[in-house]
Amino acid sequence: MRLLLVADTFPPASISGALQMRDLATALVKAGHRPLALVPEPGLRQPWVREEMEGVEVCRVRAPRTKDVSYLRRVAAEFALPWVLRRGFRSAGLDRQAWDGVVWYSPTIFLGPLVAWFRRRYRCRSYLILRDLFPDWAVDAGVLRRGGLAHRLLKAVERFQYRQADVIGVQTPANVPIVAVDAPAGAALEVLHNWLEAPPAAEGVASHPLLAGFENRKVFVYAGNMGVAQDLDAFLDLAFRLRDRPDIAFLLIGRGSEQARLRQEAAVRGLGNLRIEDQVPQAELSSLLVHCYAGIVALHPAHGTHNIPGKLLTYLQVGLPVLARVNPGNDLHPMILKEGLGASVEGGAADGLVEAALSLADRPEARAAMGQRGKGLSARLFSPAAAAEQVVRGLLPR
Repeated sequence: MRLLLVADTFPPASISGALQMRDLATALVKAGHRPLALVPEPGLRQPWVREEMEGVEVCRVRAPRTKDVSYLRRVAAEFALPWVLRRGFRSAGLDRQAWDGVVWYSPTIFLGPLVAWFRRRYRCRSYLILRDLFPDWAVDAGVLRRGGLAHRLLKAVERFQYRQADVIGVQTPANVPIVAVDAPAGAALEVLHNWLEAPPAAEGVASHPLLAGFENRKVFVYAGNMGVAQDLDAFLDLAFRLRDRPDIAFLLIGRGSEQARLRQEAAVRGLGNLRIEDQVPQAELSSLLVHCYAGIVALHPAHGTHNIPGKLLTYLQVGLPVLARVNPGNDLHPMILKEGLGASVEGGAADGLVEAALSLADRPEARAAMGQRGKGLSARLFSPAAAAEQVVRGLLPR
């Protein structure tokens, strides 16, 4: 099948959405399909550029920046994104080809108009990979007011996006009824588990420079977005409460709207056992993680939606046990406990997070077994090949 994959991020960006779309594209190529990734590229000098990356065709289109900008600029840029990408698609001559299906990734929620045009023009089916229930999570986190003008407008955009999908793939079973409220009647909803290609083995690599000063300590590492949705203040509090444990340290790496504030707060509180660093290229991330003790998963306790962050898969693949703080009722909590992947707490209770961290730190003998179980689960449930097969199945004519 000749497939169009649309997303607002793609490598060399190393955030989870970019990596997932790359791995999906390469899995589709291995399965004999011909995908093309259509993605925005801020700062591109020419209107568009076509290239090949790891066997995948990529068309990058010059577009306004949507990452690391103010909320107002981000909304404006994302609102314009479908028309910007459509113009680049046509300018590159791609509209003269035959296409068998379109797959798009959310977030962002603003790609609906592009998908609607694509479906009309090529009379093909569409698959929405839904990873983030926005704007609902923004209401839960206090960023938006439920029923306010901004919330109502964004809900209209979200519902329009859902109407363009023949199939909607959500992360967890608990998200199916949540999405069904806003999806059109009779929409095909299914669970599409997250996926990530296993990184090259990093055993035997010398300690990473970001761990300098934390030698001989059990380093709890967070690698991912630093935004409101993660509520990483809880882990600054955790580091403060464990400041008298010289064997424990915390390393938060990534980018996002909260990074500067978190770094300032850590300095004000004198957290010598916690450091905040910029994002690490994906190619070297595993060589850092293998020298850490456990991986942190952080979800704001006020969330009413459910997800399995891509960073979890990264931790599992390199054999790290997990320390998770998630919203009540999240499917991730029982999965971590049932599969024996580490420690998990629901809600915002600080004492529970301290106990969970210590349960990992004080049981080093259990760490290896947790890591091996994580590797097994990752290979069994979260493979790109399985995701590609499921997506293609949803695009086949009915």
